[in-house]
Amino acid sequence: MSKAKMQADAVDVFYGESRAIRDVSLEINDREVLALMGPSGCGKSTFLRCLNRMNDHIGEARIEGRITLDDRDIYDPEIDPVQIRARVGMVAQVPNPFPKPIFDNVAFGPRLHGLHDSRDELTELVEGSLSRAGLWEEVKDLLHQPGTSLSGGQQQRLCIARAIANQPDVLLMDEPVSSLDPKSAAVIEELIGELAERYAIVLVTHSMEQAKRIADRTAFFYLGDLVEVAETHALFDNPQEERTQRYLGGLFG
Repeated sequence: MSKAKMQADAVDVFYGESRAIRDVSLEINDREVLALMGPSGCGKSTFLRCLNRMNDHIGEARIEGRITLDDRDIYDPEIDPVQIRARVGMVAQVPNPFPKPIFDNVAFGPRLHGLHDSRDELTELVEGSLSRAGLWEEVKDLLHQPGTSLSGGQQQRLCIARAIANQPDVLLMDEPVSSLDPKSAAVIEELIGELAERYAIVLVTHSMEQAKRIADRTAFFYLGDLVEVAETHALFDNPQEERTQRYLGGLFG
């Protein structure tokens, strides 16, 4: 059994007086893909942003409950949120490379967090990250060209390389293939499976088929509630909750 890398207990999120998610408790296991599925506006991305404190940037957001990483409360006042975001990396829906050379995109985090002692170590870290993201062979002769010059699928893999260069424990992916063509999306999906051999991965998706293909477990959110979570095949083949059954049956969504 995988050990829980992160744990959410009774998490509520408010935007002003409006509650976006309520009483969410969920384990995130090491070396596993956990899909968060549900219709738009159901709380998936809100919950995802809780896991690396990105909701801190939303002034009216208020979070109640407890979220731990290796049993340490990530909202402890003594914890630096910048360090949390290094350990819990984020890959956004739309590729967002920095307006910098490819090398500097990947090297940004290691430089910020002091993850290298020499130029040679930094170069090795950049190459290793690009290799794990399946991009090294395509860009090894282009490292001084801007990341924005790459294709959409390559840019998304560059963003993945940038995230894993920080040597994270968890990768958060918010619909990472929704803006890509089918061929590029298939490459990213295959890459996610490979990355799950090293990291805990939390994937927000609207696609039931994508969850079936790559998720070990799937959590179904609806109107701010975590309705059901189970091994993916069990959730799709034998959902326990009526709302899950109706969603999977296409009765709403």
